[in-house]
Amino acid sequence: MIKTTLAAFADSFSSSGGATPFTPGRIKTELLSGLTVALVLVPEAVAFSFVAGVHPLVGLYAAFIVGLITALIGGRPGMISGATGALAVVMVALVAGHGVEYLFATVVLMGILQVLAGILHLGKFIRLVPHPVMMGFVNGLAIVIFVAQLTQFQIEAPDGARDWMTGWPLATMLGLVALTMAIIWAMPRITKAVPAPLVGIAVVAAIVIFFGIDVPRVGDLASIKGGLPQFHIPMVPLTLETLQIIFPFAAILAAIGLIESLLTLNLVGEITGKGGGTSKECIAQGVSNTVTGFFGGMGGCAMIGQSIINMKSGGRTRLSGVTAALCLLAFILVGSSLIEQIPLAALVGVMFMVVIGTFAWQSILILRRIPRTDALVMILVTIVTVMTDLAIAVVVGVIVSALAYAWNNATRIHAREAVTPEGAKVYAIEGPLFFGSTEGFAAFFDPPGDPDLVIVDFMESRIVDQSALQAIEALASRYQAAGKTLQLRHLSHDCHRLLKRAGQLMVDSDDDPQYGVAVDYAIKTGILGGGH
Repeated sequence: MIKTTLAAFADSFSSSGGATPFTPGRIKTELLSGLTVALVLVPEAVAFSFVAGVHPLVGLYAAFIVGLITALIGGRPGMISGATGALAVVMVALVAGHGVEYLFATVVLMGILQVLAGILHLGKFIRLVPHPVMMGFVNGLAIVIFVAQLTQFQIEAPDGARDWMTGWPLATMLGLVALTMAIIWAMPRITKAVPAPLVGIAVVAAIVIFFGIDVPRVGDLASIKGGLPQFHIPMVPLTLETLQIIFPFAAILAAIGLIESLLTLNLVGEITGKGGGTSKECIAQGVSNTVTGFFGGMGGCAMIGQSIINMKSGGRTRLSGVTAALCLLAFILVGSSLIEQIPLAALVGVMFMVVIGTFAWQSILILRRIPRTDALVMILVTIVTVMTDLAIAVVVGVIVSALAYAWNNATRIHAREAVTPEGAKVYAIEGPLFFGSTEGFAAFFDPPGDPDLVIVDFMESRIVDQSALQAIEALASRYQAAGKTLQLRHLSHDCHRLLKRAGQLMVDSDDDPQYGVAVDYAIKTGILGGGH
């Protein structure tokens, strides 16, 4: 009876309307996976709080609230959200210059902007991120996660500075990290009843506590003991000046948060084989950040490393994310003394295994087999991710990929020439005509030397933008000035309408293409005239 009731309750957290069956075994896996994620979230949230310059509880509350809300209403079951380093590095300037209350107000506005992005379905533009950018992003993230763990190999010197471990402390730390990684590697080969990362943390923690081994522990970072997050309206003046201060930060944080969240959504989708949910995820991230700002949290977004831990531990539904959030709250309220005894070496070992699992090792092997442009983009995104942040890296990668695509298409346009029995010259255009190829298109023609009738056939071409239409109008003007007739064949019907103004002889055919041209701006401004 108890198992049946528990299964019915947990079914409300299932993915895709109950597509994942909730058996007692599945419930156990989800609960243990959530516990594992919560243990790893603690030092991450504390560390990111230090980066942002706020109290550790500000990061922990954000991890709890953002994690809980996105787990309940997010676009992809199994994803984990919380306080992240990508956001923290932006927040530090705001906190240093204006104080933590301005941060809370910024997080509220950040959430509102993300909700608007979801309502406007802006998340769909994540599909414009090419695969090489995704590969570079994942590889860069793996390196960032690895580098972030290296700070745990530092100790505080008597003068307050941070020095690297040496000698026996370093050997002990490395040994415990290696033991954790070995347990995580071996456990799935023995049993999958319990998540391997949880076993690794438990075994290493037990060894350290039982033998009293002197190594850094979670409590050495900061105390995580606290109460329930309290509702708190940010204490900032409700003035235009305040808006001018917080809006730029809110816009940047909203963009970074959504980019990282949607890329995580795609990555988790590849693991689970399920797509969609971008707008839903934008709204969930926005709601969670808005609520977090009113409860003293620093805001957050999806976390790829923790999401992968959840996936590797067997978490596939909303139950694992909810469990992680609730366990994190329990640690803050009642379990701080126990959690603070966990050795950092165990958590570092877990994250090192995440690095190994996250890095796309096959990308190294295929670098010589893929186009040079794709290889360059992949390497560039990886470097920019490590040197700056994830959002900038993705934007740079998309821009470079788009420019490379435009250049490649600009070189694809060609023209085949022929002469009809009546003496007319035919130019059969091949390849797309757009802003990048208009110069090459214009070079094909010779108005002074061509016969009185010239036919331009676009059967194997496509008119892409307003620049292409302008190039056709310019060509018509050249032949008109030379006193010759220009016929345009196999253009789409909207091109027929938009090109009436130049007075060309348009030849209608039953096989004219039906595609549309992106010329809304041209129609509205009357640049090309005619039509409507």
